[in-house]
Amino acid sequence: MKIGFIGLGNMGSAMIGGIIKNKLVEASDIIGSDYSRERVKEMEKSCGISGASSNEEVAKNADILVTSVKPQVYETVIKGIRDKIKDNTVIVSIAPGKTIGWLTEKYNENNTERKLKIVRCMPNTPALVGEGCTGVCRCENVNDKEFETVLSILNSFGRAYEIPESQMDAVVAVSGSSPAYVFMLIEAMADGAVAEGLSRKTAYEMAAQAVLGSAKMVLESGKHPGELKDMVCSPAGTTIDAVALLEKRGFRSAVIDAERVCAAKSRSL
Repeated sequence: MKIGFIGLGNMGSAMIGGIIKNKLVEASDIIGSDYSRERVKEMEKSCGISGASSNEEVAKNADILVTSVKPQVYETVIKGIRDKIKDNTVIVSIAPGKTIGWLTEKYNENNTERKLKIVRCMPNTPALVGEGCTGVCRCENVNDKEFETVLSILNSFGRAYEIPESQMDAVVAVSGSSPAYVFMLIEAMADGAVAEGLSRKTAYEMAAQAVLGSAKMVLESGKHPGELKDMVCSPAGTTIDAVALLEKRGFRSAVIDAERVCAAKSRSL
């Protein structure tokens, strides 16, 4: 099985790293292209993948084709490769806002009878450290065995969740873009600790570890986040005063509003 990547940026390289680490295929069975020839050479040297001289070369050889480029260049990339893709190739798209219907229309502009196999997914940047979160859906032409293969790729750098396509914009908001919210939270927590006298390095590490540990408790305990919050909030203690202030400042409603704006922007792309 040949896995092709068009685009070898952060997300493409994270996916490739997971595939190689989990030995889903040999590194030499991964073929990749990028607008930067230097990036292709770098990935050849660091990961052992097969570099391609063009997107068309990747499209012609891939059994699974991952298009990991920016949404604004998707249509241009598709125009260059749509007539080179094999009939049984599974196309994996990671672009927010680009629906399966839109992708099918663009890929099939010159051949409306072709039964394309398209999987749409939305990973996030923690994939770079093997802790990605990916929402994924498929078109009806992708069979169960093909979909399981794609899921094995997505699970190689984190956790993948099958969802209806109608919920993909919510996935963009809650996992695709949310690392930025969490990084802002960590930065603010560290700033508060520095204001109280903690060193900057220690403050960042302790804030990040607190977020990591809290997330792990949600995933592994099976308890509702509200219940876990109550466990920290002792009567007349320090935490409940901090929580009260966050509620007064609209902490939760601000996060909800941010996600609604994010999902709306995703729908408009």
